[in-house]
Amino acid sequence: MKIKDFTIKEAHEGLKNGEFTSVELTQAYLEEIEKKDKEIKAFITVNKDLALEQAKRADEMIKNGKMTLLTGIPCALKDNVLLKGIKCTAGSKFLENYIATYNASVVKKLEEQGAVFLGKTNLDEFAMGSSCEKSAFFPTKNPNDLERVPGGSSGGSAASVSANMCVYAIGTDTGGSIRQPASFCGVVGLKPTYGSVSRNGIIAFASSLDQVGPLTKNTEDAQIVFEAIKGVDKMDSTTIDYTEEDIDLKNIKIGVPKEYFTTGLDKEIEDSVKSAIEKYKKLGAEIVNISLPHSEYALACYYIIAPAEASSNLARFDGLRYGENTDGSIKNRTEFFGKEVKKRIMLGTYTLSSGYYDAYYKKALKVRTLIKNDFEEAFKKVDVVLGPTSPCLPFKIGEKMDDPMAMYLADIYTVSVNLAGLPAVSLPIANNIGLHLIGSSFKEKKLLKIASLIENKI
Repeated sequence: MKIKDFTIKEAHEGLKNGEFTSVELTQAYLEEIEKKDKEIKAFITVNKDLALEQAKRADEMIKNGKMTLLTGIPCALKDNVLLKGIKCTAGSKFLENYIATYNASVVKKLEEQGAVFLGKTNLDEFAMGSSCEKSAFFPTKNPNDLERVPGGSSGGSAASVSANMCVYAIGTDTGGSIRQPASFCGVVGLKPTYGSVSRNGIIAFASSLDQVGPLTKNTEDAQIVFEAIKGVDKMDSTTIDYTEEDIDLKNIKIGVPKEYFTTGLDKEIEDSVKSAIEKYKKLGAEIVNISLPHSEYALACYYIIAPAEASSNLARFDGLRYGENTDGSIKNRTEFFGKEVKKRIMLGTYTLSSGYYDAYYKKALKVRTLIKNDFEEAFKKVDVVLGPTSPCLPFKIGEKMDDPMAMYLADIYTVSVNLAGLPAVSLPIANNIGLHLIGSSFKEKKLLKIASLIENKI
C-alpha cells in the first residue's frame, strides 16, 4: 500500500472499514523508513519484528471488536523512553548497548490501546540540546530542508512525523524539547501539565521539569494521544488523575505578552505570529496585552535548575552499572559522556556545592516562583497566552555548534512553561514556524481547542 499523510483518525477509519490491515499499514511505514531514513536519520533503532508482531495482535483486537482510536496505528518513541527488550540509548555512548528491562508507563498505556512501535528516535544526548546535533551517534536532518536541523532534543520524533515515517511520535520536553522541534519541522507538539503524564521509565534529565508528550499531524491527534497516556501512576508520585470539562469557545481571551516581541525575534516569525493574532480577532477572540515581567530571567533560571538536577540524575552513570568498561573508574564518565553532558554536569555540581548553593540554586528557585506567579496573574485575565515558539528559523547543521549561547536562546520562549509546570502547544502557522499557546494547569483540552480554531485557517 502507498503511504498517505495519515492522521490518527484517518488511519483509524481505514483500519475500521477494512481498507487495510495493521500489518499492511505497519509494513508500509517500515518501507517508508527504509526509503527515507538513510538521509534524514530520525531513527536510532527500528523494531521491525516487534512492530509486525504488535500489528498482528492489533488486527486480532480489531477482529474481536476491541478497537480503540490507537489500535494498530504505527508510532515512534524517543530513545529515552524504555521499551522492554529494545535498546534505549538516550543518544549516549554510555547506553549504546543498554537493553530496557521493562516498559515505561506511557508505553504500557499505549500497548493497552493496541499501539504499534516502529522504532526509537534520535535525540540530543540525555535530551540536552536544541538541535539534535548532540546525539553521540549522528545528527538528524530536517525533512523540509536536509541542510538544516530539526530542533531538539526530540528532533528525531518531530522529523519522523514530519516525513510521514510514522503517524505520531512520543517525545519528552524539559525546556521546549517537544515544542521547538515541532515548530522547526512543521508538526504539532504538546507539552502537558507537569504531573499529568507519568515519567516512570523515562531516562531522567531534570526531574522537576521533564514531561512526556505527543508530536502529531494536528491538534485532534494530540488530544487523542494525550488522553491515552495521561493519568495517575503508582510508579510516579507526582502524577494525578483529573477530568477536564468541555469548554465554551465563545468570548475567548488571548493574552499577548509584550516581552515576547522584543529584539532578537526573527522578522518572518514575528509577522507570522501577528498574522495568527489577526485571525483570532476575526474569529471573535479578544486580544489582551499582558506582561510577564520575570520572563527575561527564565533562561538564566532554567540553566541553573536543569543542570543541577541533571548532575544529581546522571550520578547513577558511574561506570559500575553501564558502559563498556564497567570498572567504576572516572575514565568511563570521561570517555562515554559527550561534551554538552559533561558541561551541564559540571555546571550543576558547581551550583549545588557548598558556598554556591545559596548564591545560585536557591536564588533560581525563588525566581522560578516569581515566573509561576506571573502566569497565575495572567490567567486571571486570559484563557491562553500566545507567542512564538522559537525566536529563530531552523538553522543550518553545524551553524551554532560553537556558539552555545545562541543554541540556548532557541528555547527562550519555551523554558518558562517548564519552570511553571504549565501545558503548552506549538502549532504550525507557516513554513517551519510555530505558534506557541500556553494554558493554565490541567487545561489541555481547552488549550488544544483554542489552538484548533485557526488550525485550518492558516
